[in-house]
Amino acid sequence: MKKVTFGGKRPTASPTANIDNWVAAQGAEQPREQMKRFTIDVPVSLHKRVKSQCAMQNLVMADVIRELLEQRFPAPAEANGEGAS
Repeated sequence: MKKVTFGGKRPTASPTANIDNWVAAQGAEQPREQMKRFTIDVPVSLHKRVKSQCAMQNLVMADVIRELLEQRFPAPAEANGEGAS
């Protein structure tokens, strides 16, 4: 019987682009805010759509969902006079 093995990670679209982005970000790195786990229930059909679209676009689901949450719930303006009259 033939044995088939599967790799643990999916290949990236462009490994050199990821390395270049990482190197460029090192100079601008800011302290990361502590993360908190956020668990929600979604319909299977929605999960499949999100997961498949993210896979086709080589995106991470968590990053996409964080971006959507940031758009819906933007951080308040800084207390340095922005937005205050």
